[in-house]
Amino acid sequence: MGKLYWKPGNMLYPLPVVMVSVRDKDFDNIITVAWAGTINSDPAMLSISVRKERFSYDMLMNSGEFVVNLVTKDLARATDYCGVASGRDVNKFEKMGLTKLESKYVSAPGIKESPVNIECKVVYTKELGTHTIFMAEVLGVTVDDMYMDESGRFNLNHANLITYSHGRYYTLGEELGKFGHSVKKK
Repeated sequence: MGKLYWKPGNMLYPLPVVMVSVRDKDFDNIITVAWAGTINSDPAMLSISVRKERFSYDMLMNSGEFVVNLVTKDLARATDYCGVASGRDVNKFEKMGLTKLESKYVSAPGIKESPVNIECKVVYTKELGTHTIFMAEVLGVTVDDMYMDESGRFNLNHANLITYSHGRYYTLGEELGKFGHSVKKK
């Protein structure tokens, strides 16, 4: 078995797949993003990358705010739909039966059916060719209390989160260990 050399390309998979909700003036939209990630702990910051051609792009640029909504197996169809249908043509909240969740720190609504809603304010944008990266400070997080355990811990791993890899969606698999397990003394 050998290795093949390919041209440069982004092969960093799997990726978190999220639905990003935006508001510009009185219109709300959802865009599915697989190019999202953590970029800083303190202050808490994350990034999303969006193509200029996407309907939500101007909404993001104009408002400077968005909500990252984590997605579950139950939201897989809506996640895909919000990635292929355009907000120019359809109200995605209505079409997918998703409930708007008013945010505390930004004007954009979250998605109530999501287990986690991360309210973000853009602090920096950079055009990078096909995509523009929106780097944002996390202003607030809403979590679904159904994932809280008896001791008050949030158990997000019970939410059946999904990932994206090479054009396909997958649920997360079995736990293999926890942070630091490789050096823990027996």
